[in-house]
Amino acid sequence: MEILSSFIVFEGLDGAGTTTQIRNLAKYYEVNGRRYHITNEPTSSPIGTLIRQILQKKVMTTPDALAYLYAADRSDHLYNPDHGITRLLSDGSIVMSDRYFYSSIAYQSVECDRDLIERINRFPSPEFLIFIDTPVDECMARIEKRGGEKELFDRAGFLRLVRENYMRQLDALPEGVHLLVVDGTAGIDDVERSVRSFLAPFSL
Repeated sequence: MEILSSFIVFEGLDGAGTTTQIRNLAKYYEVNGRRYHITNEPTSSPIGTLIRQILQKKVMTTPDALAYLYAADRSDHLYNPDHGITRLLSDGSIVMSDRYFYSSIAYQSVECDRDLIERINRFPSPEFLIFIDTPVDECMARIEKRGGEKELFDRAGFLRLVRENYMRQLDALPEGVHLLVVDGTAGIDDVERSVRSFLAPFSL
């Protein structure tokens, strides 16, 4: 399994706090003069935009079709010759992504064949995986607090199955992937300190 050096992935349930923590880490790199790039999945590409419309229930499709769209978006995200992750890494940037293929396997294998989801997501692993483990009930409370229409997967029963799928993945990571599981109910500053302490030995 290929490992992408200096590639940091944040994962967690919807409402776990991944976006907040990735932004906080970016601020830290900014202050310290480090080259970095923040990205996320789905991306802002045409494929990623279509995925977001599906998640917002503006466009209807099948679970399998959505899975293939995610994989296509991810392939472009990684290998686009102009702005792909591999290009950015080769130029010396630290790349931080809010979600990666772990999300596809966790979310989409609830409704799709797991073997299919794993097969179409055979992408390189990140060097660092940070999983913010926030209980489902807390995630749902945060989603409710945001207001607005809930997205496709924002259901407590569904998210419990998603968390189980995440745990299976975290127990079977390939050698070379450094994992941090952090309590998402801790304060924002506490989580940030845990993330920075985890990365510090690697000079990141």
